[in-house]
Amino acid sequence: MDDPELEKIKQKKLAEMIAQQQESIAQSQVQVVELNSENFDSTTSHGLVLVDFWAEWCGPCKMMHPVFDRMAKKYRHIKFARVNVDHNQDISMKYGVQSIPTFIMFKDGNQVDRMIGAVGEPGIHMIAKKYQM
Repeated sequence: MDDPELEKIKQKKLAEMIAQQQESIAQSQVQVVELNSENFDSTTSHGLVLVDFWAEWCGPCKMMHPVFDRMAKKYRHIKFARVNVDHNQDISMKYGVQSIPTFIMFKDGNQVDRMIGAVGEPGIHMIAKKYQM
């Protein structure tokens, strides 16, 4: 004979496990968008978008990639994107990017904040928290 209280506990635990699994799947699907001349304006024109300006040859830029990816999963209210400055010099020039990595926060298409250098997780955390809704 099944204990109704035990059955209730099992059902609750099962629901919690399913919710955790769904959250884990959703987290793994968050991706950093690669930007170029074709998609830059349309991507940055709505909401909050944090753009990482980087280059393949830049060691500090490459060091920031896993940090940036992690923060993209944590701050779901912000779209995270990258611009390779060597392939998209027009965008870099438009926003005056002279040092890399440079991180620019856009809100509805307007530049609202900027950080220069390998700021690490604390730097990305700081700018993301500043623009929490």
